[in-house]
Amino acid sequence: MTGMFYHDIGVIKMARQQAFEFRTWGGKRKNAGRKAKLQPGQRVHRRVRRRPKVSEREAIHVVLPVTREVGRLRRRSAYQAVRVAMRGALLRRDFRIVHVSIQSNHLHLLVEASDERALARGVQGFEISCARRLNRAVARDRRETRPRRGRVFVNRYHAEVIDSPRRARHALAYVLNNWRRHREDERGLAQRRALVDPYSSGIDFDGWAGRSAPFARPPEYEALPVVAAETWLLTAGWRRHGLVDVRETPGPR
Repeated sequence: MTGMFYHDIGVIKMARQQAFEFRTWGGKRKNAGRKAKLQPGQRVHRRVRRRPKVSEREAIHVVLPVTREVGRLRRRSAYQAVRVAMRGALLRRDFRIVHVSIQSNHLHLLVEASDERALARGVQGFEISCARRLNRAVARDRRETRPRRGRVFVNRYHAEVIDSPRRARHALAYVLNNWRRHREDERGLAQRRALVDPYSSGIDFDGWAGRSAPFARPPEYEALPVVAAETWLLTAGWRRHGLVDVRETPGPR
């Protein structure tokens, strides 16, 4: 009887000890336990990096990727949509689009802004206006009666602060000659003959090597409406490292 009693007590203690160990399995340790399964269409939320500090003395290189549903951006209807959206940015004094290039699935903007808030609001306003017009262009190209509804730009834009003459020169060459990086200059007879990217603001750039003045605009060409730079980096500072050759192919960033 007594032996059975102590035997039962031992069983109870073992059961309690096992239960205690089971309750702490995984616990609240970081990344502990079984990973939750994602439902269809559900995304993994990643830590978002903070936007860099912006000064009115610096420039910012902004990259805006678009979704696949929008289609190729280097087409006339998409060009006109971006062009009209850029006209709205001309009214702002705290945010200026100095240069732009339209690639197949993303946009490059070289901008100046008074501070981080002006940059965020300026890019957001441009994205909203551009998305609305690109959705209309997609519907017209597909001969749909209603404008397309859906996302145009992918996630958050990428912004890089340009804070030195060398980086400013590199950013100018990278944005204006980005079509050579993607070999867009080899597509079609018209683009193979062109010296500057017709889907950029390069025609109004006054820093091409070997030229004393910007290129003349063809009569039928509707240039992208950019604003003259005001920062020292984009007006004079970048020239310390040499003018930009029209056939220069920018390397990876």
